[in-house]
Amino acid sequence: MRDLKAPVKKFRPEIEGVRVIAAILVAVYHIWLGKVSGGVDVFFIVSGFLITTSLLSKIEKDGHIKIFDYLLGLLKRLIPLAFTVLFVTSLLSIVIMPKVQWEQIISEVIASGLYFENWELAFNAVDYLEQSNEASPLQHFWALSLQGQFYLLWPLIITFSFFLARKIFKLPPRFMLLTVFAQLFIFSIIYSIYKTAVNQPWAYFDTFARVWEFSLGGMVALLISAIAFNKTVSGIIGWVGLAIICLTGILLPVSTVFPGFAALLPTTGVILVLLAAQNGPRFGVEKLLGAKPFVYLGSFSYGIYLWHWPLFIFYLTYFKVETVSLAAGIAILVVTFILSFMTTKVLEAPVRKLNIREGKGKFVAAASAFVVPVIVILIFWSVQLREGSQQIFPASDYPGAQALAVEGTINTDVEPIPSMLEIKYNLPEFYNDPNCVTRSGGTLSKCSFGVIDNPQYTVALVGGSHSGHWFPAIMEFAEELKLKVDVYNHDGCKFASGDFNGILTESCIEWNKRMMEELINHPPDLVFTTASISNDDFVPQEYIDHWRNLKGSTNVFAIRDNPQMEENIPLCLERKQDYLQCSVERKNALSKVQPWENTKGIPDNVYFADLSDYFCDETMCYSVIGNIIVYRDAHHITVEYAKTLAPFLKEHIVKALEWIS
Repeated sequence: MRDLKAPVKKFRPEIEGVRVIAAILVAVYHIWLGKVSGGVDVFFIVSGFLITTSLLSKIEKDGHIKIFDYLLGLLKRLIPLAFTVLFVTSLLSIVIMPKVQWEQIISEVIASGLYFENWELAFNAVDYLEQSNEASPLQHFWALSLQGQFYLLWPLIITFSFFLARKIFKLPPRFMLLTVFAQLFIFSIIYSIYKTAVNQPWAYFDTFARVWEFSLGGMVALLISAIAFNKTVSGIIGWVGLAIICLTGILLPVSTVFPGFAALLPTTGVILVLLAAQNGPRFGVEKLLGAKPFVYLGSFSYGIYLWHWPLFIFYLTYFKVETVSLAAGIAILVVTFILSFMTTKVLEAPVRKLNIREGKGKFVAAASAFVVPVIVILIFWSVQLREGSQQIFPASDYPGAQALAVEGTINTDVEPIPSMLEIKYNLPEFYNDPNCVTRSGGTLSKCSFGVIDNPQYTVALVGGSHSGHWFPAIMEFAEELKLKVDVYNHDGCKFASGDFNGILTESCIEWNKRMMEELINHPPDLVFTTASISNDDFVPQEYIDHWRNLKGSTNVFAIRDNPQMEENIPLCLERKQDYLQCSVERKNALSKVQPWENTKGIPDNVYFADLSDYFCDETMCYSVIGNIIVYRDAHHITVEYAKTLAPFLKEHIVKALEWIS
């Protein structure tokens, strides 16, 4: 094992075939199956194999890796196509994508251009406020970002391994490198399995949960010359490997179980193909994958991956559909291949041929030609976003909830507010301070508003976002009633004694324990929280248990949960341009009876309030009321609409305070 042979740097045509198969699989699974294929895992192990072979060849030839030349070569390969797609996608997004998604897409353009899109998506996947994000035309850049990080990391690892071998341990460098790769593989796959089990959405994009795939490719590069099978075995394992690559997305729910041990399936398929190609039979898989059509298409695989996804998303958005027909999917693939061919041949190929040593100025000019347009459109787009979100609207045209409470004529010749450019982040004031919101760890965050000094009453606003979105309404009358409002918010959590059959996180459960101790030891006059969940016709026992524990210490103001809609309202309004089509029948959004009327065992320290009649009339629950958009997604109230609910909420708060006096 210490006498490992150096991997031979040579053209392996079967790898081009594997690449194009992976790229087509990714596109086909996305377009028609609505699934993840595992094709990116194929790219990762192939990248590990190829870059290890290339860098080893350089370091063993020159004694070191010329980092500057390496990085410039990397930029020549990555910038032309990536930034062309970024520019075109940004331009078309302004025209095609809903305004409510603009800010998200701008963030992803920046993240993609700087190669941290995988981390952008990882944080969004666990951020409660971002979990309702729609698919963007750039989210596929997560895999390229992760590969870019790998390309920067790998020469450092190889250089460090050679330093250890030569200067510290006096071992053969390739043996030392294999040892380092093996350790990276072990630590990364253990972490990947653990992280996938406890937080799969995060793990899917986590660089550290993916390093093992690149390490495995590097290990194969070091060991492949020492492994040999006869032609019969090679023929069998080669075709088995290709079958595994093609069928992984069907056999496994890739998007929900990767990248833990399940990702060993497609990576094993690649390894089998590579091993089979060492000594393939006459009809071996390498003969197919290494055939001229596959090799030719393999040179466009990067472009196929880059172009297919934005074309797919633009199609769904423009035609307002959720699925793609066979004919439309074929059309998307045809355009994908055409764009891949054109941009590879016309834009990428000339840049890759540039001799950096002879013409650094040309290279800088070429790189600028791709990067600068993306920066310019980002600046233009950001200015448009800022200007569009700073409009001022006359209050008389926007009565909101008053429109359901008072008969009268409303001016309907106005655009509803808030604008689509700002509605997604139309959040209560306390969200502006990260110290006011608990998101993990079970810590107890508290922020006080209203009359801080010498208040007449203290109200504790407790729970998750469905408690928190009432904050703007309370603040409308807090000064008048001399209320101190203490906000205890944990996003994605409920003020409850149990976990609702595993729905609530450990962080939420711990937060609830600390919250209960705080309320008992420092009781407010009222604990403001939700009384129900969505359209349930009962009060959850987990709520009741918590309220009973507060009896003797404080009283509870429990408000019925607002009706929930069937779609993301801002997106629906942009797509359908008709608020009635984005509304739902009352019978489908609310139970006929108030939940507490159906529930036994409610303690007598609870005051109930129901403002459902300011979301719905007798037949419908509306997405827009009094020219104000009611929801910023499918179930959270906008700040503007919450403020118009203030007079009706105030009546109940006054009664509750009189009740406890």
